[in-house]
Amino acid sequence: MRRIAVTGASGLIGSALVRSLTADGHEVVRLVRHEPRAADEVRWDPEGGRVDAAGLAGCHGVVNLAGAGVGDRRWTDAYKRRIRDSRVNGTAALAEAVAALDEKDRPRVFVNGSAMGYYGETGDRAVDESAPAGEGFLPSLCVDWEGATAPAQEAGVRTVFTRTGLVVSREGGAWGRLFPLFQAGLGGRMGDGRQYWSFIALHDEVAAIRHLIETDGLSGPFNLTAPNPLTNREITAAMGRVLHRPTLFAVPAPVLRSVLGEMAGDVLGSARVLPTRLLESGFRFAFPGIEGAIRAAL
Repeated sequence: MRRIAVTGASGLIGSALVRSLTADGHEVVRLVRHEPRAADEVRWDPEGGRVDAAGLAGCHGVVNLAGAGVGDRRWTDAYKRRIRDSRVNGTAALAEAVAALDEKDRPRVFVNGSAMGYYGETGDRAVDESAPAGEGFLPSLCVDWEGATAPAQEAGVRTVFTRTGLVVSREGGAWGRLFPLFQAGLGGRMGDGRQYWSFIALHDEVAAIRHLIETDGLSGPFNLTAPNPLTNREITAAMGRVLHRPTLFAVPAPVLRSVLGEMAGDVLGSARVLPTRLLESGFRFAFPGIEGAIRAAL
């Protein structure tokens, strides 16, 4: 049994990870913003850059999944600052707390959330972990987010970045909004539908994080995306087949831009991201195809 500290434990990925860990008998320490109400809670303030480091002592690993939702609202300048601060400041605080612990109490691995947004717009070009960062708000955010782990790395803690794709789940994220539309027969392609969506089943997302925690020697960036990214048009057709619903209601790009603002670029943009290092590390996907991932979510 291992003791694992998790931030973002109430989020889509965090809650699924906590369920998986506790089901296998591991002890989970949840980092919370409020005053701790239970023995398994530790106080922290990610945007303020503060964490109760004593609560991390003796943990085998720290998994940082916290951050203001990228798709929760329009990207005003103020909300973009919140997105950035919640990730970069929180990560820096955790990394510094880990580094400050005595070596005998220090976690052995620090798994830090990141996103495939690191690569920006890739068009039809497939990219893996060897590709450089793209340009724009999300790539810049991801570079700073990953860079904030430096104190932990310098202290000798094995540090991993999970560059996660679009998680296929009914419980939240982009797909959590798509399922009701498609089930009502109102689903359809977005824009011209030619943009690549790099997806991953929630089951595989959690399994990959656990693989990265448990496999010694793995560090640096890992793309958490299924092996065969598909276009939005192909994914739309798969949703229709699995749900037995028509997919006629295409959303024109100008409408998306007017409704979503700058965030529309994330929906209309193309990211063809491959999990090269994850596959090389021995990980095997339970749901490598989109139809399997959709059925798993149902």
